[in-house]
Amino acid sequence: MKNLTLIIHSDIEQALADTLRAAPQANKFIFTRVEGHSAHDERDISLSARDKVVGYTAHVRVDILVADTDVNNLLLVLRTAECGLAGRGYYWVTEALAFGEL
Repeated sequence: MKNLTLIIHSDIEQALADTLRAAPQANKFIFTRVEGHSAHDERDISLSARDKVVGYTAHVRVDILVADTDVNNLLLVLRTAECGLAGRGYYWVTEALAFGEL
C-alpha cells in the first residue's frame, strides 16, 4: 500500500474531490488545510491580494491510500483530469507500512 500526498491550491479543492470520488483507485482520501510559504512570484495568477499581504497562500494537503499497482494509474487520472490541477500542485509517494481500521 502507498500513500500519495498532494499539495494543491485551495481553490481547486472541490473539483479535485469530485475527480477523486470518480477514480476507482482512490478508495480513501483525506483533505487537511495547510499554508504555503515561499518567495512569491508576482506573475503567479493564483495569488490573491490577501495572499500577497499576509505572505502565504491557502493550500490543501491530500493524502490518498492507494494500492501499489494503482499509483501510476491514479497519477495519470490526475494529470489528465480537467479539475484545474495542472501546474497547481505537487505530489510525493511514500510506503504505507501498516494499514487498518481502529
